[in-house]
Amino acid sequence: MTFAIISDLHSNLAALQAVFDDIDKRGVKEVFCLGDIVGYGPQPKECLDLIIDRGVVSIMGNHDHAVFYEPTNFNTGAERASYWTRQTLEDEPDKEKRNQRWSFLGRMPVRLEMGSILLVHGSPRRPVNEYIFPDDIYTNTAKISANFEKVKHLCFVGHTHVPGVFLEDPDFYGVDELEGIYPISENERAIINVGSVGQPRDQDVRSSYVVVSDGKIEFVRVEYDIEDTVDKIFTNASLDNFEGDRLRDGR
Repeated sequence: MTFAIISDLHSNLAALQAVFDDIDKRGVKEVFCLGDIVGYGPQPKECLDLIIDRGVVSIMGNHDHAVFYEPTNFNTGAERASYWTRQTLEDEPDKEKRNQRWSFLGRMPVRLEMGSILLVHGSPRRPVNEYIFPDDIYTNTAKISANFEKVKHLCFVGHTHVPGVFLEDPDFYGVDELEGIYPISENERAIINVGSVGQPRDQDVRSSYVVVSDGKIEFVRVEYDIEDTVDKIFTNASLDNFEGDRLRDGR
């Protein structure tokens, strides 16, 4: 089975469309989303509609949770974006479309198991909110060990927006070290961060996602019209300009 996994779209429609175009060119039919469809960016309705229309199975991210329930431990910019997103969804004049989006957000599970594969947004033990950072392999080995106790074979995560592979040694391999490919071993457990479609933070401005097939995981980078999204952020008084600036730097 071949499938793609995307994460952290953050209301960046230009990036999401570019990634779907790349997925379609590869002939990949099955797509999963690890959450944060909304938050930070300028086009939450359009991103939700595209995910819904394509029938993408999606996990709840912390920004999805914040919009549907309440933002917790968010910085000022992220909190403002959450409240603006909520109001934008609520102001939709098409009642059927409005209800469809809210229903989709409310039904998203916090975890999905497919045999020995686990899909979450944050971490295996705290699916919505816990970050697993590359530096944790040095500074918080207990966190790494506790999370691997929840992993049967492979676990895919997002949340930090930094792609790469965690092993239970503990160890972490960035995409450059892997040369874009991680060979799947049946006897090895791994936590794979797929990176971010809409807000990369590894100093690479291109969107990030993965394709899983034939015993390997391929990390894919896709260029998109960054300035289109930046302009939409800058002209929206409810969104922090920093959310546009960071797209230009991949941070």
